[in-house]
Amino acid sequence: MYLILKILHFLYLCAGVQCVHQVSWLPCQFTDEHVFKNELGHTETQLIHREAMLQFGQKGDAAVNPQAITFLISASKLDLWRYLEGVEAEQLECELRRYSTAGIHVRWPVMGAREYNNWFTCILKHIDGLFTVTGFLRHPSDTTAPEQQDYNHWPPIGDREMLVTTTAMVIKTLTPSVRAGLGSQQKLHCQFAVDHHGPNVSVEWILQQRGERTSLFSHNSRTGQRQGTGVELRGLAGGDASYNLPFTKMSNEGTYICSVSVIPLFISVDIVLQVEEAPRVSLNVGSTLLLQEGEEQKVTCEAESYYPLDVEIVWYMQDPVVSAQRVGAPLPVKLQNVLLSSHKHNPDKTFSLTSFFYLEAALKHSGREFTCSVSHKALRVPIKKNFILTVEEPSWMLYIVISLLLTLCVLLCYLHVARRRSAQVR
Repeated sequence: MYLILKILHFLYLCAGVQCVHQVSWLPCQFTDEHVFKNELGHTETQLIHREAMLQFGQKGDAAVNPQAITFLISASKLDLWRYLEGVEAEQLECELRRYSTAGIHVRWPVMGAREYNNWFTCILKHIDGLFTVTGFLRHPSDTTAPEQQDYNHWPPIGDREMLVTTTAMVIKTLTPSVRAGLGSQQKLHCQFAVDHHGPNVSVEWILQQRGERTSLFSHNSRTGQRQGTGVELRGLAGGDASYNLPFTKMSNEGTYICSVSVIPLFISVDIVLQVEEAPRVSLNVGSTLLLQEGEEQKVTCEAESYYPLDVEIVWYMQDPVVSAQRVGAPLPVKLQNVLLSSHKHNPDKTFSLTSFFYLEAALKHSGREFTCSVSHKALRVPIKKNFILTVEEPSWMLYIVISLLLTLCVLLCYLHVARRRSAQVR
């Protein structure tokens, strides 16, 4: 019994530690807006960066930082913090902005909601790019008229004011940036939730490439109308709007925008997909190269079928015996007499490049290791291909044989000329 109590006490302490370390507030940058007419009568917007805190709690809680604007997110059916589980405050970037409904007034259909609302967006990003979460914060107001719910008539917010809000809608992606190889299968994650049942939700995927926008998929939950493919309809009912790419092609590269609309709110996340194909590297010689002293050999290193364009090819020479020393080993020598071909554009829009140099065999370089190192964005570490050079001295017997053959050729030519002259005299 005593042992059981000790275990329960230990678990209680662990739970307490977890609660202590669970972050309940975040410093945020509140980007406020001031809209005015300039001297020419044109409308301009001045962005004002203000210190703010995002605080999770209940109505009536004291502000963690009384000197800053506090956006207190009180409990509701939609818990924004649930989308940040397991993340420390130091790993998050937080930004708050006002949101204009452009004069559209729709009473938000939740229990106890007031007639009018002021809306804010809260953007939370992981500093290592693991996810992006955007939430709509609803701040009830009985004084804001429908025609004043736009950027021209923002209600003022004091420097130390606390705004009690609830989370009305959330959208999250676990793939804000995707690196995809050619032919790979990719799932662009997009998850959303709304704080009430049966909302009229419109979901759309758009691909943006070099200023052009292409609609990939759209669906309306009320009418059931759908255009395009790539999203499973069964998942939409549970808030999964992820887009599937079964076979990545070069034409799939671009910015994918997953947007969710519940009038009067529109929310979206951007997912950047970059195609990266690692090069295939090959040499025109084997693992060893045997040459006679003074002989010349063209050595090439080819990097094929890579994307994007930038690639670096460097040649090194070193003594493998000396380089094996643990202490005091000299660095490899970078070759300077290296030439590059022009980039070859392949039919599949990948690139190829050849690096080459002319190797003149010298006895002092016999046993040296020559390495071609290829670096590219799609590679974590460079690809290295190498060969060992062996240089042999010319054989004296070969010289003697060549000399005898040359002497014989001269004698034969002389005899031939002598016979022709003898024949002419007769």
